[in-house]
Amino acid sequence: MLKAVIFLGLIGMLIFTTNYSYSQQQPGLATFQESAQVMIERGTPENVTASIALQSTSIQEIRVPAELEQKIRENGRITSVILTNEDRCVLGVSGKACIIINVARDPADKNFLAIQNSTKIIAGSFIGELNQAFDTKATFHSVFVQVNDEISKAVETSGGATSKGTVSAVYVMPMEDTESMYEKISAILLPKIIRDAGGFYDIAKNLSKEEKSFMTFSIIPLENKSLLQLKISADYKNEESSGEINPLEFLKTDELKRSDYFSRGFYPLNSILQVAVLSPNSTNVSDVRGTIVPTQIVAGDKIPKELTGEGWIFDPDQGEIIQGKYIFGERTSINKDELVFSLGGSELLAPKKVSPSFDESTVVVIIITVVAVAAAVYYLKGYRK
Repeated sequence: MLKAVIFLGLIGMLIFTTNYSYSQQQPGLATFQESAQVMIERGTPENVTASIALQSTSIQEIRVPAELEQKIRENGRITSVILTNEDRCVLGVSGKACIIINVARDPADKNFLAIQNSTKIIAGSFIGELNQAFDTKATFHSVFVQVNDEISKAVETSGGATSKGTVSAVYVMPMEDTESMYEKISAILLPKIIRDAGGFYDIAKNLSKEEKSFMTFSIIPLENKSLLQLKISADYKNEESSGEINPLEFLKTDELKRSDYFSRGFYPLNSILQVAVLSPNSTNVSDVRGTIVPTQIVAGDKIPKELTGEGWIFDPDQGEIIQGKYIFGERTSINKDELVFSLGGSELLAPKKVSPSFDESTVVVIIITVVAVAAAVYYLKGYRK
């Protein structure tokens, strides 16, 4: 988790640039990103969380009012703003949708009453504008003070943006089903050009129809811009875990198609699938049906040697935690059969595609991939590396 947080800070320097060009492949990096995430906690029952996240640092791509975004960012004490219909968004709240304003604790506040009052003053100065921006009518519920790590975990929001030293001002409103909430909020936040471009946006729309799905929108202020993320997640329980992993089964689609928003150029890093498997016992990746991308180690991370080919990068590929990232390369879609792999088999894990000569100038852009995926990990509910 610490590594993911460090990477999140690097986003402020790396992810804002709209386009990077290199001599051979000429890959680009857009501010808008789409990611699909599947986390599997093996056991009896097996717990699975499948998510689609759309994120950007541009308020033209995720349309938060400019004055509100600037006001939140320049406040200095607000660490995140989260809108969610996840049940029990924080400890003590049930059957309500929430707007949570997370505020860094002021060391000058020496007792609970002082902490509560200063947090309410800050949060109260934003809730009116937030209600207007989201077309909601959230009213004050309570203030939670996270005094240690255990309490921090107990009241953690689905945005993953609470920590020790953070105080959460919670505002509640009537619960709304995920499908209608996503339809409303995405229409407010996402411009028509992105909604009409399909891709992961359409998959999220289908995922929002699942019984145990929930929506989260997060504003994370950084130094010069904010990280804005709209996310749909669905929880599942499988009574019997299988050694075969089919990620798209949990995303309720037969095909993972990239957004047409990226069709104007080569943006291989802006659509990524990530799968994390947590097992009680050590296991290993085997029997991969699709391609495994040739990799090398850079700064301690396994990264692809080139960006035009599609395939998996497993890091680690054995142990109690398995993590796989799938990149599309030059392809615009991948079907479910190409993404299936197994755990615990005996077949050796080996690249199935010969790599061309490696251009070291691509290392910089590949590291940006790691940064982008780290942001996705940071928001993947329940995942602790």
